[in-house]
Amino acid sequence: MTNHLGDMQFSKFILVIGANPAVNHPVGMVHILRAKEAGAHIVCVDPHFSKTAAKADEYVRIRSGTDVAFVYGMLNHIYTQKLYDEKYLKERVYGYEEIFKEAQKYPLDEVANITGIPVDTIKRVATQMAKAKPASLIWNQGLTQHTVGTNNTRIMPILQLMLGNIGKNGGGVNILRGHDNVQGASDMGNLSDSLPGYYGLAQGSWKHFCAHWDVDYEWMQKRFASKEMMEKTGYALSTWRFGVLDEENFANNNNTPIKALVVIGNGISTTSLLDKTKAALDKLDLVVFIDPYVNDVAVITDRKDNLFLLPAASQMESSGSVAATNRGYQWRYQVMKPMFECREDHEILFDLAQRLGFKEEFQKSLYNIAKKEGRKDFIWPDDATTEMAQSIRSIGLQGMSAKRLKEHCDNWHMFDKVTLAGMGPMKNQYYGLPWPCWSEKHPGTPVMYNDSIPVMQGGMGFRVNWGIKAPDGTNLLSPRRLPGSKITGHPAITAENIESVLGIKLTEKEKTSVKGTSFSTGTTNILVEKALQAGLCPYGNGKARMIVWDWYDKIPIHREPLHSYRPDLTQKYPTFPDKKNNFRANLKYISRQKEKDWKQEYPLNMLTGRLVAHMGTGTETRSAKYLAEIYNEMFVEIHPNTALSLNVNDGDDVWVYGTSGTKILVKAKYSYRVDEGSVFLPQNFSGIYEGKNLIDRYPQGTKPYAVGEAASMVTSYGFDYNTACPETKCGLCRIEKA
Repeated sequence: MTNHLGDMQFSKFILVIGANPAVNHPVGMVHILRAKEAGAHIVCVDPHFSKTAAKADEYVRIRSGTDVAFVYGMLNHIYTQKLYDEKYLKERVYGYEEIFKEAQKYPLDEVANITGIPVDTIKRVATQMAKAKPASLIWNQGLTQHTVGTNNTRIMPILQLMLGNIGKNGGGVNILRGHDNVQGASDMGNLSDSLPGYYGLAQGSWKHFCAHWDVDYEWMQKRFASKEMMEKTGYALSTWRFGVLDEENFANNNNTPIKALVVIGNGISTTSLLDKTKAALDKLDLVVFIDPYVNDVAVITDRKDNLFLLPAASQMESSGSVAATNRGYQWRYQVMKPMFECREDHEILFDLAQRLGFKEEFQKSLYNIAKKEGRKDFIWPDDATTEMAQSIRSIGLQGMSAKRLKEHCDNWHMFDKVTLAGMGPMKNQYYGLPWPCWSEKHPGTPVMYNDSIPVMQGGMGFRVNWGIKAPDGTNLLSPRRLPGSKITGHPAITAENIESVLGIKLTEKEKTSVKGTSFSTGTTNILVEKALQAGLCPYGNGKARMIVWDWYDKIPIHREPLHSYRPDLTQKYPTFPDKKNNFRANLKYISRQKEKDWKQEYPLNMLTGRLVAHMGTGTETRSAKYLAEIYNEMFVEIHPNTALSLNVNDGDDVWVYGTSGTKILVKAKYSYRVDEGSVFLPQNFSGIYEGKNLIDRYPQGTKPYAVGEAASMVTSYGFDYNTACPETKCGLCRIEKA
């Protein structure tokens, strides 16, 4: 998220696409509505008439899976009408010429054919957005959960760059998280392709963290079967099942299947192909769930032994920092001690580390921090916050001390709700110290890439992350400079280039302490402090690139979903080739798309999303009496014309069949929120499996008030080509009266 929630009140136009903040982020929706009250024009693009669409000035229905084509239609019009920001592009962007060339392949009548959006609507939305200064763009999982999710999330910033809306108050690209620590989980490296702070898995990244953890790199390497496995992307949340079930995938995992699974606070029942999840859980040697509530898949699995439910403490029973959607961190104090047998996560993990034989190494850095402050024991979570801030330098967490975060929590009333700027004792700080926060004196960065303000007020250019020259020789450094600095575009600051870039001389002591490091590595903050003193952002000042020269799709293009509602378009816009070893799984793309004419057997486009009363899997909210009363039954929204053609009345029980041969039993709900070719399923239910009620499987005292079939049972096979994120936002299904 480049900006923040309050900043949207500076917007003149807000495009919401692939998101439903009125349901998924009601707090964020308040800021959107305040922006509307201040004069912002709201356009909601969605295949489903959502609660957000009901509050928008204009609702645009789009065929699911065609977002790239829609934006290219907008860009085609923006180009022909010269509505783009030419000065901004020349100074701050690389590769925009190729995007405009690609946009010419999407004439508006073709875009209308692909997306279902009329030509006049495309022109109107593009013109309104281009002429609004500034305009904000909001998206969420409606864009990410596709085989082309990465293309979707690339084309949206490209649109904003074309209009000069990145790095502006009231502009930006803003991905609203459904709850706290979604951003934090990403920052802390809870993905299998990166260490914390997006460092990746290369040897240099491992050595950086080993230095901060005070553990020997050679010792760490021996924890793995080989150096190759140490640096290899692991399984993803969506692909681990294949590491249990499919022998062909074992070769991607050192020739061995996954034998045990530990799930900590993750509702894995919402991941597509729930039948595969069940089969994998049934086959594993050991399954452990650590959660305050009973994980739904613990009820779904048929296994009879080696299944453990460990009661974890809730956030109210623990303390520490959580990351908000705007990259800001907030401190939370413990409200009450853990109840009954519940334990805090770190206690459980410390005990696990002890039993696995590396507790001393696991805690070593914490004891080192305590020792530096003259203490015998470390303080949790304060010292863990210090460790985090000192080690995660790539995104600038150095300034996020526990002390500062506590001060923000205690003095939240001293911050402006719209700008986040502090007042009184909190002056010269932004609430939550949104990263990058480069030092204890840095205020944090409420709006990323704003190069119109000094670095010590949160200013920065675009990060220089791919070298200073493109493969075609183009200079990737910006000709612009930050206010207060005499230096224009420059590379990321390293020990090797700092003297030449800044025009300074380091002392011999300084040279020794920073030798071989960069702004994002090492154990001192000397390079960063020197850059800040010179008015520079430590990670460089370059051009945003629209061309990713080392990816399969170097620029985003439209590709039809694997199970397309428009099979007539799959020849012209085919999906990707099959991909081996994608997060250790061999995944199908073109072979799946060509397997059959899917629409013949599954004629309805299937959409999924959340309900405002339920969260995620609904595990917690369906256990709350009054929330369960609001939505207590799983259903499928279906257009009355479609339903009547199937002899289905409102309230009838129907079977929904998915493209993997699975089915769920739900109530039909007449709705004009979907078009005649689509249906909508909420994703927040579980506890019934293909018509079988599993309520008696819940341990005594844990039964939820509401159960229902899980939509993930019938969502179609499909995974993003770069991230393996499951495709849950478009697929096909068939409905029959039960």
